[in-house]
Amino acid sequence: MKKLLASLALGLSLLTCGSFALAQTAAPAAASAPAAEAKADAAAPATAPAAAPAAAAEAVPVPVPNKGDTSWMLLSTLLVLMMAVPGLALFYGGLVRSKNMLSVLMQVMVTFSLILVLWFIYGYSLAFTEGNAYIGGFDRLFMKGIWDNATGTFANAATFSKGVYIPEISFAAFQATFAGITCALIVGAFAERAKFSGVLLFMVLWFTFSYVPMAHMVWFWMGPDAYASKEVVDEMTSKAGLLWQWGALDFAGGTVVHINAAVAGLVGAFMIGKRVGYGKEAMAPHSLTLTMVGASLLWVGWFGFNAGSALEANGFAALAFINTMIATAAAVLAWCMGEALMRGKASMLGAASGAVAGLVAITPAAGNVGIGGGVIIGFVSGFACLWGVNGLKKLLGADDSLDVFGVHGVGGILGALLTGVFNSPSLGGPGFVADWVTATMVTPADFSIGAQVWVQAKAVLVTVLWSGVVSVIAYKIADITIGLRVSEEEEREGLDISSHGESAYHG
Repeated sequence: MKKLLASLALGLSLLTCGSFALAQTAAPAAASAPAAEAKADAAAPATAPAAAPAAAAEAVPVPVPNKGDTSWMLLSTLLVLMMAVPGLALFYGGLVRSKNMLSVLMQVMVTFSLILVLWFIYGYSLAFTEGNAYIGGFDRLFMKGIWDNATGTFANAATFSKGVYIPEISFAAFQATFAGITCALIVGAFAERAKFSGVLLFMVLWFTFSYVPMAHMVWFWMGPDAYASKEVVDEMTSKAGLLWQWGALDFAGGTVVHINAAVAGLVGAFMIGKRVGYGKEAMAPHSLTLTMVGASLLWVGWFGFNAGSALEANGFAALAFINTMIATAAAVLAWCMGEALMRGKASMLGAASGAVAGLVAITPAAGNVGIGGGVIIGFVSGFACLWGVNGLKKLLGADDSLDVFGVHGVGGILGALLTGVFNSPSLGGPGFVADWVTATMVTPADFSIGAQVWVQAKAVLVTVLWSGVVSVIAYKIADITIGLRVSEEEEREGLDISSHGESAYHG
């Protein structure tokens, strides 16, 4: 009966969205194109765009997307896809016991696939079309309007440069991979004891009510071309997401991705409970070789994650690229140093974990800080996340199986706050655009580190509270309707056999 309820719940969620979308599609088209579908942060070319305004008249030529920028976005999308499958799946898979290897691979791969489908049905529309400060609208349900029959072209999305565009469909695809991997990250917190169907129902609810609103609040704005004159500045800014209006800087997902997912994972670890035998039985990773391979794939794919968020093949993409490289390396060294000081030896598990810590911490800062700032953020994150998976984990008392909060939560919060420090032009950062009408950058004299750190702190707090509340409700619904945890007998047998009827290894 519970399996039937699981299938019905997921099916109804898709059917409801589909029916509503078809009703919307049947309605008369709006007189103008949907307002800015954009992911962005208040820094210079940093995160994402807004849909280009529809041509005011037939005499005005349709903007032609830049082929180099479009190619870079498609490549970046592939790199982020590689981060999730196989990167994250192998990283997590190697960290669990062999009897649960396939269950983790399944949860990551199927969660990622589920979210991709939901993204193109309604997620993109609610995240990146005009609505209010918290959520978007329905202009892009089922991606309607992406193709313009009148002009015979695809709709455009703006970048961070006035008059520069990429096809909106390429931006939507790029953002789809962000949504998918964010939800997949949560899996690591309750690995080895969660019911597969319960996990999927939770993901539908959490994606809809936590990820999508956070993406809108942080990254949606009207795009640079909307700021045509001083008279429209306040009006255009008022249409952006709440945290964008505040001026929060998040280049590629410190709040939206890492803190958001980490809080959901921590709540899940508490609500699902500890693994049978936790603290009494050995639960060592079964294959650090696979974990190292997964971490390496994550590092390579992260260049698309961070550098792709510039939306153009330009200097800001290059800055994000090199910061992703150097911050990660610094975090690996810091974690190894910390382990050597604590235990006398550095471990492979520590090096792999340090790499992920550095990647997480530099994500909100990648195109928002100078290279020196990137090195410092990476180095500090290595030590901070080492404490997160040891000292903080003991203080919290939760069985966060694969240290999702210790790495993604601590690293994401640290990176978000330090972005406010090292974005300062006086510390080698690029600053941010102070005037979108003229694209004028803030000067060192006008930049206030204290004020920007306070904005960053407020953004972190909103993310923690929003994700925390949504997660509690979503887990509770999943538990009541389907159940979140397998039986003790199934858990001891291993989820590979009990949940999926197969084994990762034979002989």
